[in-house]
Amino acid sequence: MLLIPCPNCGPRDETEFHYGGQAHVAYPENPAELTDREWAEYLFYRDNTKGAFAERWLHSTGCRQWFNMLRDTVTYDIQAVYPMGEPRPDKENAATGTTAPTLTSPVSPEGAVK
Repeated sequence: MLLIPCPNCGPRDETEFHYGGQAHVAYPENPAELTDREWAEYLFYRDNTKGAFAERWLHSTGCRQWFNMLRDTVTYDIQAVYPMGEPRPDKENAATGTTAPTLTSPVSPEGAVK
């Protein structure tokens, strides 16, 4: 069982939380211009990363607040917890607790989801 460090309530059992999927999935700038294929990619296609992965979590039975967590999908090691809206910390600095963020966008310059 995971012990998840809620940024508002402190460490709590994972049963108090709900997984919210991949973090940092940008909403399309012009949704009316997307094809059906592009909408499907935005709605359903997500990374399946082996290693550090940015996720959204909701503390559903505690403070009821959303936050982001950088977690290793192989070892389940929680590398960083940070507020919604902040960029993802890079992998090297997350382990040391410093915040030198790098943001990766899932949307290509053409507006299509990668």
